[in-house]
Amino acid sequence: MRTLQEIAAGVQDGSLDPVELVEEALARAAAAAELNAVVHLDADGARKTAATHDRSGPLAGVPVLVKEIIEVEGLPYRCGSASMNGIGEQDAEIVRRLRAAGAIVIGLSHTHEFAYGCTGTSNRVGPCRNPHDPTRMTGGSSSGSAAAVAAGIVPLAIGTDTAGSVRIPAALCGVVGFKPTYNTLPADRVFPLSQSLDHVGLLTPTAADAAYALHALTTAATGPTHPGPPRLGIVTNPEYLQLSPAVSSAWTAAVDAFDAIEVQLPDWQHSFTTAANLQGPEAVANHSARSHDLYQPDVQQRLREASLVQPAQYERAKNDAVRIIAQLDEVFQQVDAVLTPTVLTIAPPITAADTADGGLEVRKQLLNNTRLANLTRHAAVSLPIPADGLPVGLQIIARSNEQAAAVACWIEAQR
Repeated sequence: MRTLQEIAAGVQDGSLDPVELVEEALARAAAAAELNAVVHLDADGARKTAATHDRSGPLAGVPVLVKEIIEVEGLPYRCGSASMNGIGEQDAEIVRRLRAAGAIVIGLSHTHEFAYGCTGTSNRVGPCRNPHDPTRMTGGSSSGSAAAVAAGIVPLAIGTDTAGSVRIPAALCGVVGFKPTYNTLPADRVFPLSQSLDHVGLLTPTAADAAYALHALTTAATGPTHPGPPRLGIVTNPEYLQLSPAVSSAWTAAVDAFDAIEVQLPDWQHSFTTAANLQGPEAVANHSARSHDLYQPDVQQRLREASLVQPAQYERAKNDAVRIIAQLDEVFQQVDAVLTPTVLTIAPPITAADTADGGLEVRKQLLNNTRLANLTRHAAVSLPIPADGLPVGLQIIARSNEQAAAVACWIEAQR
């Protein structure tokens, strides 16, 4: 499998043809159509771009998918919802950066409706399916982005992450999900869920690819920030370690290989509630002028629950977030990164979301470990780790993108 850098270098030196790269990606998308990872293929547009490509840019010729809540000029803008039937009026800034770097957008990837869910099961075209077992969830909300990378359709896909929506599907599908620090990748013309917590992120096969893509889209340094092995902290808060047997086995084997110290993250319950009380009112406001009649039932339910958050709770959450950020920054005085399991369980069956409460227990398991990094706006990466059976993810939380990339690449290189 070629890396992103190898693809770009091959296009630049003429050994790879952008037209062939696009045709191969389109063929792979067609072969994996049953996964529902791709909700719209822009075959004509991708072929035209490839045929006239100038063979320049750090992502030259790289086929890419964009999560369907991100506006792309001329492509459907539906956010996975039957309530929307728009066409993108102009490229979001992240799409503009992709094109400027030489990437070729081949289409749109599946999202949990309006990115308001972590299972990847609610969308106008049905659930997204896990490439490792199509009866299982991909996780969400960047469901199609993770599934498409895992299935080999594209080597790079763009997602968004408000409470874990890049990292959760990355963990369940066995790929890398990189949520950089807040506003590293701009969120303009991305349908908002919660402006305080929304991040644009990347899904790739490897940490090295994620670091390379982030550099290409930001020109930020992503190389090692220190010589030698990083200083790693292992989470000890019990809430982060209520693992299923399969995840527990993979997690234990992974961290036993590291020379790390134990660290305590900010109080889990307080952090989780603070993030929820920020997200809820902002989500309600973002949907207040819209009819919810055609929304998926679970998304309607989420909005009803969010409407119960009181203004005083929202204001308190803004103040509490500042204190929680400071607490986590204190942890980073001791270590370069904190490791946690990304998700408490392996990919659940798709049918586990079909409950009267919208799969509440499953959602708790999926969201449990990822919300903190959105609240604190630090960088966080999910890496696949060796596991028997379905994929398992290890989460890296670090102060900066550079530190997160360096640690992720170091861990990846140890295998």
